[in-house]
Amino acid sequence: MLDNPLLKVEFHVPFPAIRPEHVEPGIQELIRRSERNIAEIGKNPAPPAFENVLLALERANENLDYSLGVVRHLESVATSPELRAAWNAVEPDASAFYSSIPMKEDLWKRLQAYAATDEAKALTGPRRRFLEKTLESFRRHGAELDAAGKARLSEIDVELSRVTTKFSENVLDSTNAFELLITNEGQLAGLPPSALAAARQSAESRKRDGWRFTLQAPSYIPAITYLHNRELREHLYRAHSTRATEPDRDNRPLIVRILELRREKARLLGTADFADFILYDRMAQKGETALNFLERLKVKTDPAYAEENRTLEAFAGHPLQPWDIGYYAERQRRALYDFDEEQLRPYFSAQRVVEGMFSIVERLYGISVIKKDGVPVWHPDVTYYEVNDRDGAFLGAFYADWFPRETKRDGAWMDAFLTGNRSTNVREPHLGLVCGNLTPPIGDKPALLTHREVETIFHEFGHLLHHVLSNVEVKSLSGTSVAWDFVELPSQIMENWCWEPEALALFARHYDTGEPIPDDLFQKMKRARTYRGANVQMRQLGFGITDLKLHREYDPAKHGDVLQYCAAILSQFTPAPLAPDYAMIASFTHLFGSPVGYGAAYYSYKWAEVLDADAFTRFHRDGIFSPEVGAAFRENILARGDSEDPAELYRLFMGRDPDPDALLIRSGLLKAAESFPAAILSTDVPKDPRAPDLR
Repeated sequence: MLDNPLLKVEFHVPFPAIRPEHVEPGIQELIRRSERNIAEIGKNPAPPAFENVLLALERANENLDYSLGVVRHLESVATSPELRAAWNAVEPDASAFYSSIPMKEDLWKRLQAYAATDEAKALTGPRRRFLEKTLESFRRHGAELDAAGKARLSEIDVELSRVTTKFSENVLDSTNAFELLITNEGQLAGLPPSALAAARQSAESRKRDGWRFTLQAPSYIPAITYLHNRELREHLYRAHSTRATEPDRDNRPLIVRILELRREKARLLGTADFADFILYDRMAQKGETALNFLERLKVKTDPAYAEENRTLEAFAGHPLQPWDIGYYAERQRRALYDFDEEQLRPYFSAQRVVEGMFSIVERLYGISVIKKDGVPVWHPDVTYYEVNDRDGAFLGAFYADWFPRETKRDGAWMDAFLTGNRSTNVREPHLGLVCGNLTPPIGDKPALLTHREVETIFHEFGHLLHHVLSNVEVKSLSGTSVAWDFVELPSQIMENWCWEPEALALFARHYDTGEPIPDDLFQKMKRARTYRGANVQMRQLGFGITDLKLHREYDPAKHGDVLQYCAAILSQFTPAPLAPDYAMIASFTHLFGSPVGYGAAYYSYKWAEVLDADAFTRFHRDGIFSPEVGAAFRENILARGDSEDPAELYRLFMGRDPDPDALLIRSGLLKAAESFPAAILSTDVPKDPRAPDLR
């Protein structure tokens, strides 16, 4: 036990030393230690004070938080049957422990006693917010329930943890179970050379002849977009849209159970549905507000959406199926703008993109990002970086893991291992990570990315900056621990620099010749930016509305099969009739891959997109590299975490409330719709004092 690497917090995480057999004994021991720490707070005979109540509570689980985060991460990026089994063995106990904290009567009484002291009543700023949010969180995690209610809530949390983990495992296993091997190159007409080379390399990695395709994004997206062979496109589409519905990996009953558990939890804690439960402390505050926001956007988008789909079908010359949309849209875009996104790949080598992004943030925020070798990582593809302030102060570090593997889950994400603070004389550094599943290197060529993949890198690094540049004395209010309809602002705003010629000049250079993107190609790219912008928007609106209706309205007894229910909603947001077996929701890990995730909160992406489109207008007006605007964004948004209401932080940066027209203008939809009323982002909804929080 003494040599178990999980039993201590190390800034340089010893990934190679962590083995599956460390997980169960290590986590169980850390749970016992955390239980003792929690018990000591409740039984402390000293007068209650900020230090021995709130700060003690925040520190009680630090090692457990860290080690669970490390193990959970490894299971996401380097899974194995042994590691999966170890994680599944400890996750229910960890979930039960965290659920039990607000239920402890002596701890709750200790918190209430502190809240009644003169010291507590005199608190201001982040400390005051910390106290208020802690009290609110305890109430809304069951502190005031009776014994039976507390017991049931704990059971719900444990089962949610187990079922959502199984949901994610089914998606990964289903994705990896599929492959399509083509031995006749003639069937691959239309596929770009980069995708052909990748498919060939994939087959060779399995010691097979031909071209191998998978459902991982770098393989699937080029195939569904460029293959002339309609039967192959249909085959790939159907496989992708029915993932995790096979008999031994069927997520349908898990979705229903997750929804049942979330609904029961919300009602147990005094709210009508899970949407109101989750959104209580977010900018929208109510599920109704979020749904109204999306539905107003839909009304404003409908005219342009109908026109885009009419012209695409006219271009194709025949009725379209779902596996036709990407193919004909790309051909139409090429015809309208003489632009093929594949033309950009040679100018976006992954390493140069990352280095250029670092140059941008160095100009904006006065920081430096430096690669460091010799630090333990979980895979040879992973790179470790340190972030320093303009005065040389060490702000934090992060790991970057950009390419797909079959032991790694799909998608792109940012996460945190360690959150520092400034409550002591020495500012503690932060430690985080960014992951993606981007086009990998092929042969002796570097990884050459699509422009959308470049935006993905910038997006996830925006989240990372929110973490590493946080400067809040309370860890619980630091970094990305903000309302989820605000957390996407720092990430989505970063994508704007991927469209600015001055920014592109820093990294968009031909991997072989070093030449910048030709101006005529950039102009084509810029003109095509808003191509099918209404369809892009409607896709996100469909996901958001489906999510909210699932968590506010869905009843299996009334609405029947969950896949059919979702398909009926999503069919209003798709340009072609959905296949009868369409089951995208069964692989929607954003909603069902964790006990909370983006459940009842997928609207957050669109809400934050309004904020980011508007906020970037200040950069655009004063200079995209303006150190003054960068300093204001860093000080008022990135550094402040959840230390103040997010609406107030936004006003501190912009000097006003958000202007929703900015999103319509950027999307090319303003001419097709009237301007939004200023109240589109209104959160003037009465709060339910019993509504729970979920932190």
